[in-house]
Amino acid sequence: MTDPLSHPVSRRRALALGAGAVGAAAAGSLLPPSLQRALAAEPPAGGLDAIEHVVILMQENRSFDHYFGTLRGVRGFADRNAVRLPDGKPVFEQPDGAKRVLPFSVRAAAEEQQRDLQYIDALNHDWGGGHKAWNNGWMNQWVSAKTAATMAYYDRSDIPLQYELADTFTVCDAYHSSMHSSTSPNRNYLWSGNSGDEPAGGRAIGNDAYEEGVHKGYDWPTFAELLEKEGRSWQTYTEWENFTDNQIEFYATFKAVARKALAKTGGHTYMESFYAVVRDADTAAERERLLGLLDEGVAALIKEERSLFERALRRVPTGTLAEHFAADVAAGKLPAVSYLVPSAVDSEHPSVSVPAASASVPYKVLDALASHPDVWRKTVVFINYDENDGFFDHVPPPVPEADDPDEWWQGQPTGLGMRVPMLVISPWSVGGYVCSELFDHTSVNRFLEKWTGIDDPNITPWRRRVCGDLTSAFDFDTAQQQPTVKYPGPVPPATDRWKPVPPAEQKMPEQETGTRPARPLPYQPDAYARGYDGRIEVTLTNSGSSSAHFALYPYAGEFDVPQHRDVSGSRALTVSPPKDRYEFTVTGPNGFRREFAGLTASTVEVTSSIRAKTREVRLTLANHGSAAKVFTVRPQSYVSGSDAPALTRQVRVAPGDRTTVTHPAAKAHGWYDLAVTCADEPDFARRLMGHIENGRPSVSG
Repeated sequence: MTDPLSHPVSRRRALALGAGAVGAAAAGSLLPPSLQRALAAEPPAGGLDAIEHVVILMQENRSFDHYFGTLRGVRGFADRNAVRLPDGKPVFEQPDGAKRVLPFSVRAAAEEQQRDLQYIDALNHDWGGGHKAWNNGWMNQWVSAKTAATMAYYDRSDIPLQYELADTFTVCDAYHSSMHSSTSPNRNYLWSGNSGDEPAGGRAIGNDAYEEGVHKGYDWPTFAELLEKEGRSWQTYTEWENFTDNQIEFYATFKAVARKALAKTGGHTYMESFYAVVRDADTAAERERLLGLLDEGVAALIKEERSLFERALRRVPTGTLAEHFAADVAAGKLPAVSYLVPSAVDSEHPSVSVPAASASVPYKVLDALASHPDVWRKTVVFINYDENDGFFDHVPPPVPEADDPDEWWQGQPTGLGMRVPMLVISPWSVGGYVCSELFDHTSVNRFLEKWTGIDDPNITPWRRRVCGDLTSAFDFDTAQQQPTVKYPGPVPPATDRWKPVPPAEQKMPEQETGTRPARPLPYQPDAYARGYDGRIEVTLTNSGSSSAHFALYPYAGEFDVPQHRDVSGSRALTVSPPKDRYEFTVTGPNGFRREFAGLTASTVEVTSSIRAKTREVRLTLANHGSAAKVFTVRPQSYVSGSDAPALTRQVRVAPGDRTTVTHPAAKAHGWYDLAVTCADEPDFARRLMGHIENGRPSVSG
């Protein structure tokens, strides 16, 4: 990895990160020095009760693979559990007519096209394009829906601050956007736990809320209103120009307050239209006159309305969000919940921002908190991204079964959407961990629910069942030392926007080698299959404390599209192959995978069970035929070279008999990957892969 000491710090980088970050970079870190000092202190005890402040910074339009596909120890480009496309190719090899497009480096494309790697442009990211790329779960229409630029990715040298935050705190690699669509509906899920119906009818699946003078506002409560009702403090920090990302402005309650506050401003009824005039004012005096008219309107509001205005709708001069936040931290006025809504240039949106410039807000916010260690010790910061823009991610999102009326619209599931980055930053999430529990934007509200005791009535039962509350990303019991972080690479100067083109010669990118510590998860999945009467019955089990989502990918035409099931306990799924042969794969959380292939008339069978306490996989090999059968159980990975021969077993099973084989996985931290074949039935194959949880931290696979 490149040592930044050998490169001069560009003026662009200095402006983007601030003088403090430049000094830290020279020392091998982009974190604020104040934060580096604060990390040396042990976190306070007390669990959730020790938290006094939650800061939520939602950025724009980046997928997980696009940002973190090469990050060590996460489910990225080296994912052993990546699904196959219907034609048998890996999901990473996306069709483009007769060609294939693999993930390719933005940096390499920039060098080839003589452009700057920071300034790539946005891609299609609406409801139609999102569902086309997803293609009913087959994940094979990314290029036709988004162009080949969808496969472009950054690495550590391109976005060093984002990587260092992941290496220092906790990154979530199963955090999904809430919908295959654009900014507005996804931000609805963050602000209120749902994206219900538009005032004019139909589901809120697009950016209709931005239509000034037409949109009447969403009529369900935001979580901020629930906080207000219960007397808990909250605040939106946003600027005169905020890229229309302050989603709370589009709810009916706040639209009504805005209309009253704007009554003296000359016909404005919409905060964005008023602040656009403020931004474009020719003189400071004219700007002050306009803001004075707004203040007159605010003064005329009743107390309750004025509180909502000041907390949700008041904007500060563009470029000063972080300074206003820092001032409240210094004055001891930081509210319980803070929503940060930066300007377009700081948003990370590919059409108007760049990752380097956007690093300024998180840097300054973390510096403000860490400069006051008594505040830092009581604060949680969530940095997430509203949607994936049009950038590829290889992990198919869990979706509800088709009979869920809350979660389907016009024959398509409303979510989950594609994975996006989530960084959990706090004294209790230090250590460079990965958390692989399934989350989406409603998980932020679930966390607020658990912390405040205030229920969000808008979150659907399905999302409550399958998505966690983010508490698993923390360790409130054990003090973690700050990890050693390698030098981040330099950030080059930026130029105009462009769309990357894949190289003529393509190969899969190399993910950083090694593992990272992993948070314990609430799942213990298993699956096995039995054949009878030309059908295959798949038993899905999960003995964990939370529901596990399974997806079945039918490669021999057993179903038209992948099937989805949520399981607590045990559940059966019947597969009816159209011919005498079957081939399907079942995936689940955190690298869980079962591959099934064979003839429907097979007389052999493999069932499995998981032993969490001893971290063992037990396989029962059964022979229902009239002649002896020989099975081979072979570890595919997660064993050392010296152990592999001893752990490869050939087992002879007499007719009508069964034998149990135990595979130990404790030395591999609970990870296993086993292949089972039968010499007497060459079509028969099973693969079992996953992680055995034991309630304690582990390592990534």
